Amino acid sequence: MHHFYIVLVLLLGVVVSHWIAGTLRDRVALPLVQIALGAAIGLIGPFSVTLDPELFFVLFLPPLLFLDGWRVPTEDLSDNAGTVLSLAFGLVFFTVLGIGYPLHILVPEMPLPVCFALAAVVSPTDVVAAGAMVANVPVPRRMLRILQGEALFNDASGLVCLRLAVAATMTGAFHFWDALAELAWTAIGGVLIGAALTWAVSGAKTWVSSQLGEVTSTQIIISLLVPYGAYLIADGAGCSAVLAAVSAGMMMSRLEVRGITLPMTRLRRTTVWETLQFTLNGIIFLLLGEQLPNVLSHINASVAEDGHRSLAWLGGCIAVITVALALLRFVWVTAIIRLRRPGGGALRPRTNWRLVAAMSVAGVRGAVTLAGAMSLPLKGYDGAAFPARDVVIVMAAGVIVTSLVLANLALPRLLRGVTSPVEPDGTKAALEARIQATQAALAAVATAGAQRANPQTEFIAAAALVTGDYQRRLEHLSGHAEAAPKDDRGGMEHARQDERTLRLLALRAERAAVIGMARKRHISNDLARTLMRETDLAETYYLSPPETA
Repeated sequence: MHHFYIVLVLLLGVVVSHWIAGTLRDRVALPLVQIALGAAIGLIGPFSVTLDPELFFVLFLPPLLFLDGWRVPTEDLSDNAGTVLSLAFGLVFFTVLGIGYPLHILVPEMPLPVCFALAAVVSPTDVVAAGAMVANVPVPRRMLRILQGEALFNDASGLVCLRLAVAATMTGAFHFWDALAELAWTAIGGVLIGAALTWAVSGAKTWVSSQLGEVTSTQIIISLLVPYGAYLIADGAGCSAVLAAVSAGMMMSRLEVRGITLPMTRLRRTTVWETLQFTLNGIIFLLLGEQLPNVLSHINASVAEDGHRSLAWLGGCIAVITVALALLRFVWVTAIIRLRRPGGGALRPRTNWRLVAAMSVAGVRGAVTLAGAMSLPLKGYDGAAFPARDVVIVMAAGVIVTSLVLANLALPRLLRGVTSPVEPDGTKAALEARIQATQAALAAVATAGAQRANPQTEFIAAAALVTGDYQRRLEHLSGHAEAAPKDDRGGMEHARQDERTLRLLALRAERAAVIGMARKRHISNDLARTLMRETDLAETYYLSPPETA
């Protein structure tokens, strides 16, 4: 019952934290509210949560990483692939070196490999924290996509660096080429395992559904199991379980636009996943806050382990590390901008320093950093205690909180009134896609009428009504390119069966046209999902039985 009460309290805490954030009018970012509420729960609650890092990774990371990979626009990732990969891998290694050596000078009592372990723990940004911190800040689209892409992939490089630092601490040896080979194997293997598993599961469930029919609840459960399967298989194979979950989600994004599941399945599955994301994101930060009192209780032991430093000195170290992380990001992002040569021409002339500064403070750390620090072994191979383990945990927790506070204070000010770089406008592409989908619907209705040798009067009237609705929509789209198209699908309360049949036929033709455009790369997967959701909502309405008086 103890664990059951914990779950209930955490779920209630997720709801209450959103109410508190709303009361504060989002002046304080939701993660900070949840961390504070979690700390209050840890202080006054009759229970404490023992956070098992391995269980934490397995329980929370797979679905959240899978969903982020599923929802992030792959076209934006492709357009920013160079920047994302340089941040996810190059910046992580740069940060490990840039933090590890100075930290050893600052804290000479901490062995150099342990300093590198702490640097590896705080080097990757957190995708959940980053998304939550910019939720209510007007962030330029390209900056947001880069932050999301970086946070999706840099956990793998950070965790590899952490394993190498721990191995060096325990054995006293470091082999560069072995480390490089391990990084390549973990990254490539994780991506392949995640993508292959999603593809195989999708093919299998499609075949089963074609034989036995599709059950919506079964499809949803399968989608929940896929990220855990990818994560555990990759972990067992010694590959990056993080990248496996991400690539599984990205493959799911590509398969989703094929439209091989029922509209009701897609709608209900989306609702389930949005609820799961809402809940897990909140629980992660509540747990992080709940752990802080326990972590802070070890400060005295941590300071004593250092030998002669004070608590103020420890807080100063945390502040220095947080500022150093932002400065290293600033240097790296500036270097990327300076080295970019758009179209093979000269170097980019002007740098928007406010955007660069915003990129620097937006790289916040989250619960994964704390779990990584707590995953350090208690003892080495010789049975001796792992050196400075409590110091690493305290500093990691401090960096998480200070990075969130810094982002909460700085981001709104840095981005207020900033002139964003010109970004491609998707209005024209969406308009053209809607026009093609509407034309496909009209063609389907016309074909259905032509296939009837002697149509009844009711059928002719229904076809005229449906055709008229689509013709008006087409005229609206063609004549008002800048206006949002009006959905003209209402008025089915007293519709006859012929009209219902024709409307369903037209909607399925619209969806087929959208799928065709997405598969030919004429529109983005993100736009395809939006248009398919519209047809799904309309189709489920027309499929529902009419209300009786």
